[in-house]
Amino acid sequence: MTEYGRGPGSEPWHPEDPLYGDGGWGGQEAQAAQSPYGGQPQHYPEQPQQPQYGDWGTGQQADYDQGQQQYAQGQQQHYGQEQQQYGGQPPQQYNGQGGQGYPDHGGQQYDQNGRPYNGGGWDTGQQYQPQQQVPYSGDPNDPYGGQAVAYGGQQPDYYGTPDAYPPPEPPGRRRAEPEPEAEPESQRTDWDPGPDQGEHAFFADGDDEDDTDDDPQSRRRGKSGKGGKGGKGSKGKGEKKSRSGCACLVVSLVFTSVIGGVGYFGYQFYQSRFGSAPDYAGDGTGEQVTVVIPKGAFGSVIGQKLKAAGVVRSVDAFVAAQAQNADGDKIQAGSYLLKKEMSAESAVALMLDPKSQNNLVVREGQRNVTVYEAIDKQLELSKGTTAKVAKSKYKSLGLPDWANDDSDIKDPLEGFLYPATYPADKNMKPETVLKDMVSQANKEYAKYDLEAKAKDLGLEDPLQVVTVASLVQAEGITHDDFKKMASVVYNRLKPTNDVTNQKLEFDSTYNYLKGQSKIDISVAEIRNYDDPYNTYFYKGLPPGPIGNPGDEALRAALKPDGGAWMFFISIDGKKTDFTKTLAEHEKLVQKFNERRNKD
Repeated sequence: MTEYGRGPGSEPWHPEDPLYGDGGWGGQEAQAAQSPYGGQPQHYPEQPQQPQYGDWGTGQQADYDQGQQQYAQGQQQHYGQEQQQYGGQPPQQYNGQGGQGYPDHGGQQYDQNGRPYNGGGWDTGQQYQPQQQVPYSGDPNDPYGGQAVAYGGQQPDYYGTPDAYPPPEPPGRRRAEPEPEAEPESQRTDWDPGPDQGEHAFFADGDDEDDTDDDPQSRRRGKSGKGGKGGKGSKGKGEKKSRSGCACLVVSLVFTSVIGGVGYFGYQFYQSRFGSAPDYAGDGTGEQVTVVIPKGAFGSVIGQKLKAAGVVRSVDAFVAAQAQNADGDKIQAGSYLLKKEMSAESAVALMLDPKSQNNLVVREGQRNVTVYEAIDKQLELSKGTTAKVAKSKYKSLGLPDWANDDSDIKDPLEGFLYPATYPADKNMKPETVLKDMVSQANKEYAKYDLEAKAKDLGLEDPLQVVTVASLVQAEGITHDDFKKMASVVYNRLKPTNDVTNQKLEFDSTYNYLKGQSKIDISVAEIRNYDDPYNTYFYKGLPPGPIGNPGDEALRAALKPDGGAWMFFISIDGKKTDFTKTLAEHEKLVQKFNERRNKD
């Protein structure tokens, strides 16, 4: 192309041109392009030089045109003056390096790299012909390269199209672009809100109806432009202020709710970690309630039972009070008669008082007949009711398989009402209480392998182990006596016993069958009474236990001390003396009689 300031391969400045924009003026003169006037280069001293940035295909060529309409109109005249100035001789060629060119050497032209230049084309071996006009062939990558370009209006003016942008001016002639005049608000047909007016403000005085008003000014002010103050289509200031006040009220309520919720949960968290547990005050109301505490219950379980019955206010308060009481850990399972709404401290103290314990206690060595009478009294039943239930329903109370294997047993439940504390409220049935006792015995006996222990001890079955424990419990005075008493039993049962001839001769067995507890029994009476439980009459063990042994007596029966003890007697009724020979025993008997005579 031959337009000033445009290199080969450029296309018109068009909105679709991806390189639209001012590429910058580097102060360098553009490389001369092919001239339509005989290949003569063109030089314009009045205009600053424009740089040419390479080929169009590289995306770096900055195309510039004349820029001014006056310059376009006087261009022809300017070319004529140029021709006249140089006298028909081609002027010095510029190479785009700040106006510095190469001199003419015999009519030969060179480019900036020193290569021969012939009429705008590279050296092809032909001499330069200045009179010949070579039309611009164009860049092969130029979409307009196929069009013959000639000066004088033959090239279409792409800058006159409606979509074209005005060309930039050289830096020397550029002027600041004038600020666009603000359109009068009265002539504006639309309204562009500012950055803070694009959305309806939460606290704005206007409403949706105001936002759709025709008057932009009234929209900006949040007022109606039709009726004015109090006019048609407007709302009074009172309503607008009321709406703003309502919004503030809503926000205040939200903040208050959030702060209140945070405060509440914060208080609960503090109370649960550092605050004292909720508790009642005083000794409670006059309303009484019975609370049953199961066996093995910890303080928290006891607290849950009391809270469910309305005795204490919180579990934590009871646990804290129990820990602060020196005897708090002595609260046992059973039934307690308490009051509602008691302080935790008062509840702990009352549960430690035997008067509040609405329980039934089975003591170590206690016989079943005595237990039955206690159950009748605790459940407020007529005398003998529990004994009848035990006799008729013993098979359904959970006895182990090794029990009741002897037809001579007087009471199948003897030895299985384990010594402990049991809840026994008047609303309970006797079989329920009995079943609870048998269940406890099974748990305790299951701790030991009674079948294996029976064989090791030379006994027939686990029932005989319990029977030995019941004898130890009945004859021993203290726990220190139990292991020696167990040795007496096993030594008298041995076949080598030629002193008692395998007879135990225990007064406790005779008292059991008689339902009595006597010490002075005549020899004639006790040796001549025929009964399987009379160990003066029959050899070996009685058919079954004669009471309910405790844990110490049971362990002594399983592991005696191993001594050769054969006899025992208690002179003062406080301790037991054991001997290995009959002679030693007869001496102790003499002392016992002398003591009795003094009393």
